[in-house]
Amino acid sequence: MFKLDHNGNVLLDINATAPPSAAFVIEALEKSTFCDCKIDLDAINNFFKSESSESILIVASKHDAALEVVINDDKMLAVGELTTAQGGKLLSLDVAKKQLVKAGIVRGYKQVFLEQLLQKQLKAPAGTVVKGVLAKGRLPSDGLATKLTTTVKTLKDRLKTPKLKEDGNVDMRDFGKLASVEPGTVLIRQQPATPGKEGFTVTGEILAPKPGDNKQLVAGEGTEISKSNPMELVSTISGVPVEINNGMRVDDIFTIADVNVKSGHIDFEGSVIVTRNIDPGMRVTAKGDITIFGTVESGELTAGGNITVKQGIIGHQKPEDKSLSCKLVSAGDIHVSHSQYCYIEATNIFIERQTSHCIMKAKRLLQVGQTDLPKGKIFGGEILDATTLIAGEVGNESGAKMVINLATSGAEITADTDNCFKDLAKTDQQLDTLQNALEKADQVKDTEKKNQLIAKIGATQLHYCQQAEQLEKRLSTLDHDLHDLLSDANLAVNAILHSGVEIHIFDKVLKTTRNYPPCNVRLQNNKIEIEFKTS
Repeated sequence: MFKLDHNGNVLLDINATAPPSAAFVIEALEKSTFCDCKIDLDAINNFFKSESSESILIVASKHDAALEVVINDDKMLAVGELTTAQGGKLLSLDVAKKQLVKAGIVRGYKQVFLEQLLQKQLKAPAGTVVKGVLAKGRLPSDGLATKLTTTVKTLKDRLKTPKLKEDGNVDMRDFGKLASVEPGTVLIRQQPATPGKEGFTVTGEILAPKPGDNKQLVAGEGTEISKSNPMELVSTISGVPVEINNGMRVDDIFTIADVNVKSGHIDFEGSVIVTRNIDPGMRVTAKGDITIFGTVESGELTAGGNITVKQGIIGHQKPEDKSLSCKLVSAGDIHVSHSQYCYIEATNIFIERQTSHCIMKAKRLLQVGQTDLPKGKIFGGEILDATTLIAGEVGNESGAKMVINLATSGAEITADTDNCFKDLAKTDQQLDTLQNALEKADQVKDTEKKNQLIAKIGATQLHYCQQAEQLEKRLSTLDHDLHDLLSDANLAVNAILHSGVEIHIFDKVLKTTRNYPPCNVRLQNNKIEIEFKTS
């Protein structure tokens, strides 16, 4: 009934079959071997409507599978639209590849994409369109900016971490010790900016990435770029690391405006400068100097160097144990304008104007007043120790209890002297014992044994003789130290020494029962004497 010509057309011989209707022809085609071919419905219907006299009618045509490649406007995606075969050939992989090349696809193609699309033609009905991705472009990946990684804890970090107390509560005043670094410590490691990764379209156009922002590592004061690794910033001095823009600096002197609850306690390896004040209950600890331009109120300062307070230090007596709320301890000297209800300990203590109700301990000099002729006032409280105390007015008219201890360290020298004498006596006793042993050894008849004993005893004698010599030198030094201490011990009063002041010099005591004009109070002939100044 149907036959195929060389052009792929399906022909119907009208004269031979005499089909009664268009429906008959269509049904016959669908049941024939040409059922997958594309039926020409228009041609069939027109033939029966026009009562044409044609003897041969083209009722269908054979079509191979066809692929159309559609590229998006941005050229980032290529989609294949595959029209399945209608009685014709399936689309082969090689032919499909040629279609891709013809469409201009050069990048982002994966053969698996094409294979997946071609698989669909095996299941899809004839003449239908199936779609699938054939190629994908890639967007550019922007570069990463320079990354600076801090390797040490900075002041800013410290303020974020208040310390836990033993009871589990947070101490909002105590943020721990200030971070301190030594020379050569790595402060920041730099990870360079990356250029990014280029992208592309399916047609091969290059999409340039945006490179990451490049930051130059900045070496602030006290730092340098490492000579062995240009990607590292290292410290050149000891001090506290402080963040700056794109870098860091190291301060050998830590400077802060106020020490309060917001700043937390200060604990620093170097020196500390406070440009304003120290609030009640706050502590400052430094291995170097501490300088306060304002006041210290009920604070605690501990320095390995000097302490200077430009204005006053003020405390009070705690009701629970009568201790003082303000405390300054220095391994060097302490300089303050005035003080009240404070504990002060240093090598030398200098108070410019006045001190009242303080407990003080100076290894050498305690001076109240200006340097040339100190005339400051000191009253109340107690001087635990000093070699020399110079002031204008000592005590006051109200008779506030005032105790002054000078040359207290003489007791330690005396104790050391007593111990040296005891050790020297033991050494002398050992030498006497060895001398007796030596005399007995000399009586041994065996010459070899005698010589061995004498050599052994002689070596031990030499050891104790050297020990005795060292003890005698130590005793001489202690004697000179005590003599110098007692000679230098002096209370120098440049204005008035009030009644009721209890003065201790070494192991002697004097309590004033009246007021004295300018005078020196010192130890003479084993007792405390008051000498009036003549000029």
